[in-house]
Amino acid sequence: MGRVDVAIVGAGVTGSSCALTLADAGLRVRVHEAREVAGGASGRNGGFALRGGAAPYDVARAELGAERAASLWRLTERALQQLGTLAGDAFRSTGSLRLAADLAEAESLWAEYEALRDDGFEVEWRSELDGRLAGRFHGAIFHPPDGSIQPARWVRRLAVRAAEAGAEIREHDPVTALEELDADQVVLATDGYTHGLLERLDRVVKPARGQVVVTEPLGEEYFACPHYARYGYDYWQQTEDLRLVLGGSRDGALEEESTAEERTTPGIQARLEAFAHELVGRAPKITHRWAGIFGVTKDRLPLAGPIRGYDGLWVACGYSGHGNVLGLACGDLIGQAIAGQPVPELALFDPAGRTQ
Repeated sequence: MGRVDVAIVGAGVTGSSCALTLADAGLRVRVHEAREVAGGASGRNGGFALRGGAAPYDVARAELGAERAASLWRLTERALQQLGTLAGDAFRSTGSLRLAADLAEAESLWAEYEALRDDGFEVEWRSELDGRLAGRFHGAIFHPPDGSIQPARWVRRLAVRAAEAGAEIREHDPVTALEELDADQVVLATDGYTHGLLERLDRVVKPARGQVVVTEPLGEEYFACPHYARYGYDYWQQTEDLRLVLGGSRDGALEEESTAEERTTPGIQARLEAFAHELVGRAPKITHRWAGIFGVTKDRLPLAGPIRGYDGLWVACGYSGHGNVLGLACGDLIGQAIAGQPVPELALFDPAGRTQ
């Protein structure tokens, strides 16, 4: 007990990353987690480790400008390298495939491919697809830096590193008001679970639910890396033991899925099961189902930095479904900034003007 330098709310990837950076810098850190480490969306997702943000690169370049978009992509590529170093066997460097479900999406993919290639990023265009993808999709982009994670194992491993560095991690310790925290500085690292702690955030970070199914081992590798299509509304991969992990379909009930209620629903689950049947060619047995809540912002960029008007209050949330890598990056950036290091990358995610 006793006062600490920094209190962090949330022991997902962001909070654990921030705690590790702060503890390594010699600060006294306490992490408060309402459930257990990786109990939220950090442990309840499809296991994709992707560079970039929620918007495709060409769209980000148009919205942010070429320099800022390239800076964001380079930041996430560095975070992917860091993840690979920290995660051990919880990470596999596989690349990822973004697939075109129709001709209109193929045009979108080609625009992203050209933008990435023109700016010097490693990327491949695949017009011919084989195996279970043949005749089903209209081309794909292969992103070589990407990978696959076992999300709960990875985040728990990250939290162990933070604890070994000196951070105190308190599970089953919900925070209901910021005034409860006995710390010089506070970091909100709760992504889609932020509601109720700061009204200003409640207005700009909206919760969204992602649902997932996992099949029995299929006995054959159909998909060697993470795949996603229909602008990310369908996503799937196979684990090392050849289970199919498949999520998405939330566009079938967008209003219903814009919620902080962490449960699976019959409608989305049925759509996921049907898509699994379509991909595999038979109806595989479903062994696991789950839902996770992530935070969405209007501009699809995270909020990461100090909250103006609140002394010592920082936030890192709102990853819009891309928190596995961005959460690691933003947690580390916030930790560096609190420790007094210059962090120019935080300008990409500055909450000022976005939380008024």
